[in-house]
Amino acid sequence: MPLASRNNVNQPVLPPVPHGPASRRRPLRILFVHGDPGDAKQCLRQLKRAHCKFRAHVVSTPKEFIKHLDSKHYDVVLAKYPLPRWQGPQVLEVLAERERSIPLIFLTDRIKQELVAELVTEGAADCVDRDHIGHLPVAIRRALSENNLREERDRSEKKLRHSEARYRALVGNLTYGICRCDGEGKFLDVNQALVTMLGYTSRKEVMAAHHVSEILCNTSNRERLLGLSYEKDGGDADVRLEIDWKRKDGTALKVRLSGRQASTEGEKDSYEIIVEDITQQRKLEDHLRQQAAQDPLTGLANYRHLVEILDSEIKRSERTRREFALLFLDLDGLKKINDHFGHVVGSQALCRLADVLCNSCRNMDTAARFGGDEFAVILPETSEVPANLVAGRICDNLARDGRKPKLSVSIGVAIYPKDGEKIDTLMGAADVAVYAMKARAHGREENIQKTTRKISPQAAVGRKMRSRSRVS
Repeated sequence: MPLASRNNVNQPVLPPVPHGPASRRRPLRILFVHGDPGDAKQCLRQLKRAHCKFRAHVVSTPKEFIKHLDSKHYDVVLAKYPLPRWQGPQVLEVLAERERSIPLIFLTDRIKQELVAELVTEGAADCVDRDHIGHLPVAIRRALSENNLREERDRSEKKLRHSEARYRALVGNLTYGICRCDGEGKFLDVNQALVTMLGYTSRKEVMAAHHVSEILCNTSNRERLLGLSYEKDGGDADVRLEIDWKRKDGTALKVRLSGRQASTEGEKDSYEIIVEDITQQRKLEDHLRQQAAQDPLTGLANYRHLVEILDSEIKRSERTRREFALLFLDLDGLKKINDHFGHVVGSQALCRLADVLCNSCRNMDTAARFGGDEFAVILPETSEVPANLVAGRICDNLARDGRKPKLSVSIGVAIYPKDGEKIDTLMGAADVAVYAMKARAHGREENIQKTTRKISPQAAVGRKMRSRSRVS
């Protein structure tokens, strides 16, 4: 039998307390467990006099009681005590099985204080005598407040248990090292993972080391370690500090550190630091970066890296006003080598040319392979005459490398900025020069000028790009 009542008073004396800001604006939801609807209406009148907004339902059997609890959300349960003709689990038993705690207030008829104490001990929030029904709004308010406090306490205890479990997991974790040190960087405590990470045999050995001293003595590193630089830079800085350490045997170790200040009683300054070994991670990243910039067969720079270096050299030459040279090289007769000796020998021929380029160039030069038989060399701060000398040295060294089959190479030279001020025009000029050398080698000197006039640098670059597409 549902009972509903609303009061339009704007300032209720009995605000509901259960869950969050939205719940404070809704009516109090009450479930009556009562055999007499008239008594329930009397209680509701007392709540109306207290300017309480509420919605209420009345049940009289265990089946109805459980059904309402399963289908609706209630803030408080009011139950008559004792309940005549109540066959089934008692009200307190039903509520005790609920996941959410709902306060229960018994409405009694002059029972002894010993029985009141027993009911409260069993789980009731309060008992209100029908002769003092005016106390009901206050009892409800107190029950809701106490229930809220219990829920807050339970949530806090749950968070604390979670935090303790996380700390125990970290301390015993085999991946992360954890240490506590004083303001001067002296270790106060370390976990076994850090001992293993640093290659020591015991915690005592690690405690005697001073891995953190230099970090805490350096203002910048200390701020990064504690996350202070992150706050200063408005959230754009990486709060984690990466630094190089050494294991006990002297091998390098790259670690990532994050920490916080955690002074305890009797300690002026102390810090808790989490240590992550990122040595293998950084090695893998370096390897991937190297693979992205290298030709997998010869180990020389690939086309992408060649263009990046060309762009850097053009910018540098614009500042210094100094020339640099670009050499394009084609390995002669690679198809014939593949057809006659097989592709393994053809691949070895490419590697032989790569070795010659490395041995014929300076450390500041860049050798690259950017196609099937196409190579390039960038010679910083090199004019035309020295560039031609380098080209001749490459041809001679390749011809005299003492291995079979004999190899030869066609080389074209382009000089920045004389032959081109942009990457595509400079590469096109070098490609035209290679074509001219191939034409001379095939006895077509008379056609060189005519041919080179027909092929523009831009067209030559286009031909190279189409050739690279076919190779890939």
